[in-house]
Amino acid sequence: MRVELAESAGFCFGVKRAVESVYRLAGETEGRVCTLGPIIHNEQVVKDLEDRGVFVAETAEELEDPARTTLVIRSHGVSPDVIRDLEEKGISYEDATCPFVKKIHDTVSLYSGRGYQIILIGSPSHPEVQGILGWTGGSGIVIETPEQAEQFILENKGQKICIVAQTTFNYKKFKDLVEIIEKKGYDIYVVNTICNATSTRQKEAEDLAARSEAMIVIGGKNSSNTRKLYEICKNQCANTFFIQTVDDLGSISLSSFTSLGITAGASTPKNIIQEVLRACQI
Repeated sequence: MRVELAESAGFCFGVKRAVESVYRLAGETEGRVCTLGPIIHNEQVVKDLEDRGVFVAETAEELEDPARTTLVIRSHGVSPDVIRDLEEKGISYEDATCPFVKKIHDTVSLYSGRGYQIILIGSPSHPEVQGILGWTGGSGIVIETPEQAEQFILENKGQKICIVAQTTFNYKKFKDLVEIIEKKGYDIYVVNTICNATSTRQKEAEDLAARSEAMIVIGGKNSSNTRKLYEICKNQCANTFFIQTVDDLGSISLSSFTSLGITAGASTPKNIIQEVLRACQI
């Protein structure tokens, strides 16, 4: 069986930067290290950090000893209210927000300040989206589906619109949703804020799935970008399987396929990818 691994599989720049920050702090900080939410959507990495004394808190209120704790803001970013709260409480923190997410914060803050209606194309439950909304001054609207785009009505007909995207959103779906909104005739400024790494990974996965009899997508079950990769691959290859680790291969029969493609989400460590690759090559 021919096995091909996508070149862009695995950690993106923002995730790698955030994870390395936590490992560094875990090794050099005398007090406790805490991440505000799981540093990435990967159970194996979170468990390894936990074994090194790093714990996860959803809010600053959960910190048992704030004065001796260094809190890490993950790559998804947070709202300005969260930053203000940490500073008011005197909690030491390291901001590992992805620079591409930071750029969205700056964009929506600028244009909402100019009176634009901000539309964020993304998943409303995703922490990155929730953080971005905080920078819109409370005026941001999230649209995720064609139905929501069709139903959108601008109350102030003369108001301008600024459209941005969650960095890991499906690029084709983003274009489709923007087209629906554009047809309404509003004055729209569109900023494609899907990061280049995401676009490259999605396109590469789509092409690989199209020329493979079977496809494996590796990533955490709660990883939004990995789920999107799975959807893209499934559209091209019916025999697409979503796994978290090499252990999940036991429930999949690959012996009948002559070609297999492998890709992985932005929160999947290299060692997990290599374990899956080796197991498939046997």
